[in-house]
Amino acid sequence: MPEPTRSQDVATGRVAALPAAFQQSFHHAVTSFQLVEGNELVWLVALIHGSRSANDNWNAEALREEASLSSEINLQEVLGCDEAADETHHLCVRRRGQARIVVKNVDADVGLLEGVAAASHDRGGRVGYRLTLDHPGRVAQLAVLDIITTWDMWRRIDARLASRAWHWTFLALPEPFPETLIGHDPKFFFDSRARAGAKAKDASIFDPRALAHYHTAYEDPARIHAMCEDYRAGRSTDLADDEADRTAGNKIACPVLALWGTSGLPGNAGIDPLACWRDWASDLRGFPIESGHYVPEENPDATARALLEFFGAS
Repeated sequence: MPEPTRSQDVATGRVAALPAAFQQSFHHAVTSFQLVEGNELVWLVALIHGSRSANDNWNAEALREEASLSSEINLQEVLGCDEAADETHHLCVRRRGQARIVVKNVDADVGLLEGVAAASHDRGGRVGYRLTLDHPGRVAQLAVLDIITTWDMWRRIDARLASRAWHWTFLALPEPFPETLIGHDPKFFFDSRARAGAKAKDASIFDPRALAHYHTAYEDPARIHAMCEDYRAGRSTDLADDEADRTAGNKIACPVLALWGTSGLPGNAGIDPLACWRDWASDLRGFPIESGHYVPEENPDATARALLEFFGAS
């Protein structure tokens, strides 16, 4: 069984092989855990996040330590973004395209993505639920961390949510307005947003490797633009996709676990995450984790236990 790979090593190799247009995106990262007992594959978990360092974001060591009580873990990472054939302007950021590329990459690098578990945080969570809606049967269980759907974010917005999630409207403004303002001091922008999202209001919750990756990415104007395009797609194509599913009555077919930080975005904006997810999933459970928005980093042990208990239940 191959040794775990470092996210930056894989990122270097994979990005170099991508078309130039793809290199300008914040690559959605997928970390796959294959849990094996003896020679039998017990289950595989795909961890999805919107950042370029999923290994660091998910605090993989905590998950490995929790799971290794009964299983061996093989950790691999694959990166990807949308396909160039997407008909929209936001060709590297639309959730529908990102879901397709997750399926494509995991099928190619890990094996057939069918009946596996998926845990997804932040923007990766939006890829996760879009994956289950667009590719039913490919995911057996879905965990979403500290998010509600894009439809709920835009349709439930009020003064309290707007003040907490102001970046949703700011980053979705037409270019080059947000890109220009962020570009004047990108480190300040990232650190301010990171501290605001953490329960302790301190960026030290991040692993130094992850923080270094984030700072490096924010120094690249192309990546700042890609981040803004991500939110522009959320305001347009992603919202339209959610609207279409809601109108058609489509729901997530697999069991869903919703976890959110006690001081995270849904929780401290007066939103009941379970009430939101009930409109999208028939088989639902969930509870808060003592943390801010960055649930895997701020409380890795509780996150690992919750995920492993949920995935192990089936």
